[in-house]
Amino acid sequence: MALVKKSPIFYLLLLCFLVIVSEIAVTRVEAATCETPSKHFNGLCIRSSNCASVCHGEHFTDGRCQGVRRRCMCLKPC
Repeated sequence: MALVKKSPIFYLLLLCFLVIVSEIAVTRVEAATCETPSKHFNGLCIRSSNCASVCHGEHFTDGRCQGVRRRCMCLKPC
């Protein structure tokens, strides 16, 4: 019986396939994020870091400025 030698390209493609599949699996497992307008943020939201600070005070995990009206939206896992 003759052994078939696999080329290095085969192993490279296999490695790329495994990396891509593992990335897809990780993104599917991530929890959904719920958004709620901040009740305590006043004014136009320009810096997301300021919004996040206010949202932390409201017991949310994060916050960011969103939309045309630049509102502070607080974020937490659903």
